[in-house]
Amino acid sequence: MAAELVGPRLYSCHNCRNHVALHDDIISKAFQGRNGRAFLFSHAMNVVVGPKEDRHLLTGLHTVADIYCSDCREVLGWKYERAFEASQKYKEGKFIFEKSKIAKENW
Repeated sequence: MAAELVGPRLYSCHNCRNHVALHDDIISKAFQGRNGRAFLFSHAMNVVVGPKEDRHLLTGLHTVADIYCSDCREVLGWKYERAFEASQKYKEGKFIFEKSKIAKENW
């Protein structure tokens, strides 16, 4: 009997199941998105980064860019391009995925 191959636990677009992030890349689950809870990831895959814009978020002013699924173009969250406050610099280059926009795979 062959052992079952188990891939890495990952997250996919809730709409089309395109793989967008690895569970191992989660930095925090304590974020707030536009539509509820959101997760902060160190990396993302199969996403398109939109134009940068300055947004006032709960933690102050940030330059962010929406991220879209590369397959179905669903908006999944945003990428932090720049933080204006020193305490928020750790977010630069990181990705927010809205919990409601991603689904678990291989769990």
